[in-house]
Amino acid sequence: MNELLQGLWNSGPEIVPRDVGIRLAGSLLGGFAVALVYRLTRRDDGSSHLPATLVLLTILIAAVTQVIGNNAARAFSLVGVLSIVRFRTVVRDTRDTAFVIFSVVVGMAVGAGSMVVAAECLVAVSAAAWLLGTRGATWGGARPEFDLILRSGIDHDVDLIAGDILKSHVGSRETIAVTTAKQGTALEYTYRVRLAAGRRPEDLIRALNALDAIDSVELRGVEL
Repeated sequence: MNELLQGLWNSGPEIVPRDVGIRLAGSLLGGFAVALVYRLTRRDDGSSHLPATLVLLTILIAAVTQVIGNNAARAFSLVGVLSIVRFRTVVRDTRDTAFVIFSVVVGMAVGAGSMVVAAECLVAVSAAAWLLGTRGATWGGARPEFDLILRSGIDHDVDLIAGDILKSHVGSRETIAVTTAKQGTALEYTYRVRLAAGRRPEDLIRALNALDAIDSVELRGVEL
C-alpha cells in the first residue's frame, strides 16, 4: 500500500509542493485583481456572476498549467477533455470575453512561475481598460447599443412581422439568440441593435407593442 501511494505521489511532474502552494496563492490574488479591474472599469454592474468566475478561472488555469508543465502529451490530452465542455450562455458584451481571456493569461503566467509577466499584464490591461473609456462616454460619438427581446407565438415569423418597424427605427441589428419560451409554445428573439438617428427607445417600443403578433417587448441597455 505504501509503495502504491508513493507511486501515485511521484507520478506527477517534478514540482515542489511549496511552489505549487505559492503559485496557487498568487493566482488567487491575480484572480481577485482581474475581477476588481472588471468592476472598476464598468459604469454599469456588468455580469453579476462574472467576477467570481474570473477568480475561479484564474486559479484553475494556474493549476492546469502546473499539471501540464513541459509535457506535450498532457497538453493534448487536456485539449481533448475540455473539448467536451459546451457553454450556452449568451455573452452580452464582448468585453466580458476579453476579461475571460485576461483571467486565462494571468492564470497561465502565474502557473508557469512568470510572476513578472502576470504583474505587467495586470498593469497593462488595467491601463488599457481605463484609457479606452470604459468609465466614460462612448468613443467616437457612436449611438449606444441595446438588447431587444421580442416574444411571439411559435407560428409567427418575427423577422417578417417586425421587419418594417425595425428597418425604420433601427440603424443596425444583429441576431444574438433565438430560444423557446412558455414550454415551447412561443419563441423569444434577442437582437443587438443600435437605434437610427433621431429615434428614441420609447418610439421603438410603442411601435412594436402595436403589433398584435408580438406578445412582449423588452429593451435592455448594453454598456459599451
